[in-house]
Amino acid sequence: MNNSEIIPNLFRTEYSKLIAVLCKVYGLQDIQFAEDIVADTFLAASETWGKRGLPDNQVGWLYTVAKNKTKDYLRRNQLRVNKVEKDVKMEANFSLNAVENLELNEGIIQDSQLKMLFTACDPSIPKDAQIALALRVLCGFGIAEIASALLSNKEAINKKLFRAKAKLRESGMSLDLPPPRELSERLAAVLTTLYLLFNEGYYSSNPDFTLNKDMCLEAMRLNLLLVSNNLTRQPQVHALLALMCFHASRFEARIDGQGDFVLYDEQDSALWNKELMEKGDQYLNLAAAGEKLSKYHLEAAIAYWHTQPDKKERWESILQLYNFLLQLDYSPIAALNRTYALSKANGPKEAIAEALKLQLDSHHLYHSLLADLYHQIGNPVKRKKHLNSALNLAKTNREKSLIEKKLDST
Repeated sequence: MNNSEIIPNLFRTEYSKLIAVLCKVYGLQDIQFAEDIVADTFLAASETWGKRGLPDNQVGWLYTVAKNKTKDYLRRNQLRVNKVEKDVKMEANFSLNAVENLELNEGIIQDSQLKMLFTACDPSIPKDAQIALALRVLCGFGIAEIASALLSNKEAINKKLFRAKAKLRESGMSLDLPPPRELSERLAAVLTTLYLLFNEGYYSSNPDFTLNKDMCLEAMRLNLLLVSNNLTRQPQVHALLALMCFHASRFEARIDGQGDFVLYDEQDSALWNKELMEKGDQYLNLAAAGEKLSKYHLEAAIAYWHTQPDKKERWESILQLYNFLLQLDYSPIAALNRTYALSKANGPKEAIAEALKLQLDSHHLYHSLLADLYHQIGNPVKRKKHLNSALNLAKTNREKSLIEKKLDST
């Protein structure tokens, strides 16, 4: 793996850890400071490693440089505050000492990240801004990636982040877990963030990726922090992790040798990861505790059936689960997926009638599904029409390549 691959991978896995640890030491009053330090650290890595080669311990190098940059900043800041009030001076000294004595072990990193996850989802911050902030500081998303994940635009996301960071500065809140009575409310936003992170990796909007495994694995790692903590080990947390495990079990079968999508019906089930499927089973069983049914329970159950052999009841079970899901938490994509399940359970004609009611004309997957359904009933004219619509709406080169292959076969 060369520099051009190593640094982006390290950015994805270590960015959020560095941000969380620096905020734990320095505080949340200026979260932008932590972001600037980490950005400078990765810039230094890009420049230094390009000239001198890779260090033996790349992660250790990043943490050492980030720590040194923080100390340099605080020393400069200390000189400035020497002329100000004594209590401010003492605060600067305390921050510098905290960085000097900082031990960056895995326990401190995990604790800092878990607390940062809940801090970003504080109820004083608007919900859409909570998710944007968490995706930025905990997951290392760029502004364009956040905009894509939240179906927004870069200008709007920048405004949300600016306001969220201002709220953190004004509130004076500390980096800590919320009291138990507030935990459930914030946990919902935390799970939404991890769900979006996994989905952005699994259905990547980046034109250079069909599947971004690192992003999916980062979502799973953060979710494991939740199931490892007594306060956050709740049924919906297990359900989301089960969902992720079931989807991740099909990673290798989902992409071909050229990096293109392999449709579900064409996947080689021998490539499915049985260990991850078993993990999914375990977490889904743990999710059965309690009385509350979340969308993660239903989606995990749907994903479970997708990993099962082609049993007669599979598609009927999936269809019924989608019916429940749409009642609990309607979304156009879930409705579209239900239509696919309907075609498998009851045939293409019934599915076409249901699909046309959705009127999702601005979505390429809608036209792709209709094209496949019309192909099944032997209507090449309508198939070609919807494939052309899908091609015009597709955002990534990989999606366009798949559609073009279908057009070539018409």
